[in-house]
Amino acid sequence: MRVLLQRVKWARVSVGGEVTGTIEHGVVALVGIGKRDDSDSVRAMVKKVAHLRIFEDLDERMNNSLLEVGGGCLVVSQFTLFADCNRGRRPSFGAAGAPEVAVELCNLFAEEMEAIGVPVGRGRFGAMMEVELCNDGPVTLWLDSEA
Repeated sequence: MRVLLQRVKWARVSVGGEVTGTIEHGVVALVGIGKRDDSDSVRAMVKKVAHLRIFEDLDERMNNSLLEVGGGCLVVSQFTLFADCNRGRRPSFGAAGAPEVAVELCNLFAEEMEAIGVPVGRGRFGAMMEVELCNDGPVTLWLDSEA
């Protein structure tokens, strides 16, 4: 499982002009599901995202987690995080999980975030989405369950 995490002041995702998810202060999680991912890798990643100390404390040091600041999480499926661009000019997506599995695991990621008290906004799996955000920092982190 791969997550590209961006700390944001606000974010929203739209499909066909309709806003499907929005958050205030928090993180945008671009979520890619790989062939070897399962519910255990999703739950481990949820814990990692929720507890990463990437928000500033009163001394302007990154000491607070998403849970500690009461931030939200905008979850956007992103199979292109598994692109292999090593050969030729067209990316290969052979390492990405099958859509019928990936949709379930992406939904589980959002549900588990909600279950621990994080407000969640969502994109729409498989749709062409427009993601708007205001980076905070900017702080952008690459998380890989196999790293």
